[in-house]
Amino acid sequence: MVDVGTGRRPVSRLLAGLRSRILAVFAVEQDRPPQWTLDLEDGTDVGFFTPDSAAWTVHGGVETMVAGIRALLLQAAHPGALAGVHDWSRYREDPLGRLDGTIRWIFTVTYGDRDTARRTSDYVLKLHERVVGEYLDAHGVVRPYAANDPDLLRWVHLAFTDAFLSVRQTWGGRIPGGADAYVADWALAGELMGVVDPPRSEAELARQLRVYLDAGDLTGGPRVDETLAFLRRPPLDRSLLPAYGILFAGAVATIPPEYRRILGLRTAHLGPISLPVVTATRVVLWIVGLVLHGESPSQRAALRRHRRLADPPA
Repeated sequence: MVDVGTGRRPVSRLLAGLRSRILAVFAVEQDRPPQWTLDLEDGTDVGFFTPDSAAWTVHGGVETMVAGIRALLLQAAHPGALAGVHDWSRYREDPLGRLDGTIRWIFTVTYGDRDTARRTSDYVLKLHERVVGEYLDAHGVVRPYAANDPDLLRWVHLAFTDAFLSVRQTWGGRIPGGADAYVADWALAGELMGVVDPPRSEAELARQLRVYLDAGDLTGGPRVDETLAFLRRPPLDRSLLPAYGILFAGAVATIPPEYRRILGLRTAHLGPISLPVVTATRVVLWIVGLVLHGESPSQRAALRRHRRLADPPA
């Protein structure tokens, strides 16, 4: 931690305590990252993405905390995708464990070498093989589902890409190459997960999302309400809930109105007056960035690998 001066030791202790509670959400002990993040230093190539790439930049920002919430909210609008989570996921009993698995895949594909990224994606697809069942679609028809169904994989990929792009555009800095570069970068991750012809531009991303909306394939309902209630107030340390509530409101604010209506979500308001959640979210993200300070352990490990490959030992 940056030394804030002997006259500010109480502030330093406060920030250290807040840092440990935030890191605990991501299953990280204070200044002791999981072994898998350190292992990203290994490998024989720089990976699919470099430090100047759009994917590396977008996924390295603190605003990804909001993007994760937004992605889950939008994914819940598809009853087939939600059925697999409802029937098979242990998110209620072990939400942090599920979060850790998702983060591991994202960061491994973004910062790891190519072989590790492929193996991690194949492992996730293997886990998905048992996730099968039936669901009631938005048209009232009972249909079978499988987590590795190409259509469901596509929806999850689109919701993820749209969330991380939208949140970066709202609260982050410049994206190298612009929005199209990020969508094109993350199309590679979609292909690793079995998505056929994922979008490679912002316009194509919007078009593919619109296909589900125009077809009437998205819907709300009791399962959506249950999932949203959990996401609105997850089992976090009580001291983090006020800030999380602001991040949740920020995520909702970035979802287009047509999707919010399906999910039964409203932007934060006090009577007829809309609350300034975008500004409030910016403040919370600034504080979180101040507390966590610096690159993530995954980025640092990847940079060590890049330096080693650029300057091999004699």
